[in-house]
Amino acid sequence: MRPAYTTRREFSLKAIASVAAASLPRSLEGSENTNPMLAKMGIASTSFMGAMLGKRSSPAAHPAAGAPGTATASETKNVMSLPPVPRGPGSDTHNTLQFLERCHALGAAGIQTQITGDTRQLRARAEELGMWIEAMISVRNSTPESLEQAIINAKEAGCTLARDGLLGGRRYETFKTLTDWNAWVAESQSKLKTAIPIFERQKFTLALENHKDWTLEQYVGLFRSYSSEYFGACLDFGNNISLLDGLMETIEAAAPYTKATHFKDVAVAPYAEGFLLSEVPLGTGVLDLPKALTIVQKANPRVRLSLEMITRDPLKVPCLTDHYWTTFPDRNGVYLARTLRFVEEHKSATPLPMPEELAHAEHAAIEEENIKACFRYAQKQV
Repeated sequence: MRPAYTTRREFSLKAIASVAAASLPRSLEGSENTNPMLAKMGIASTSFMGAMLGKRSSPAAHPAAGAPGTATASETKNVMSLPPVPRGPGSDTHNTLQFLERCHALGAAGIQTQITGDTRQLRARAEELGMWIEAMISVRNSTPESLEQAIINAKEAGCTLARDGLLGGRRYETFKTLTDWNAWVAESQSKLKTAIPIFERQKFTLALENHKDWTLEQYVGLFRSYSSEYFGACLDFGNNISLLDGLMETIEAAAPYTKATHFKDVAVAPYAEGFLLSEVPLGTGVLDLPKALTIVQKANPRVRLSLEMITRDPLKVPCLTDHYWTTFPDRNGVYLARTLRFVEEHKSATPLPMPEELAHAEHAAIEEENIKACFRYAQKQV
């Protein structure tokens, strides 16, 4: 008998097709819930990181952010902390204006990305298209002078806020000891202490992402500690499950501080050392998106949705290994049991897609189709 999948490439294509061909999302069935934020959904440039990096997005490709316990606090400084502006098809340049045009063609109402090129031209074109722009800025990799200039450039482009993620990698993959993690925390807090007065002086908002670094308690604690109207969350809807926080619990707790978003849906599946985590097209994963959006909009009616649909192989969350727990002295078996129970109850009925097995052109085509599928979901909700 012929095997179901003759090659890993065929397996990847079959798995991806099963997601793309999913019927009406569960969160839409019999629901009359709508959310006006979906009508103005934009795209974060990180949505294009999967095909842009390919196999380089895997931990082993980034020694300072990958193989467990290989980096010190200082070594993590420049690793993927500020994603590049994606190149358009056939283009050899990274240009925010080109990215704006590309996202407009995909149906986006805005973008979240680095600001490059002629800022006045970018702002004029965005206004002509009726699109919004949110910047991406790196506090950790900036001097006070370069940070202020980056804010000025972003304001010239029409931005009122910037997203930042202090750790480019993932906490449980990056640090070899609790001492290294604590040193990174101290350095990050020092950077924030210097940066936030600059944002306040410029009347410009810093939206800090929960980038698989801060546990929910630590993340919310940052905003309570600084208590600034110009400092808040870029709430990623799916990241904190990798730190054993509940998905909806994270959204509910961070919503009052949310200034920007990485809006996504996720799928999960068990594996020998923990569980797998994948971004999937909106409405095909485990998140109750209408409920999540209601929570966020109630907390901040002006917040915008920046779609982050990264088409890549599943991320491994090795929460059953000893090393995973190195930097989590305050976590215990309750968090582990709760998360693994959730994974078992909500595990994907189909294999999680593995697009990194594909040639770059195929990977990029599926990436774009996944983004389009997210906008089809949004249109059905409005």
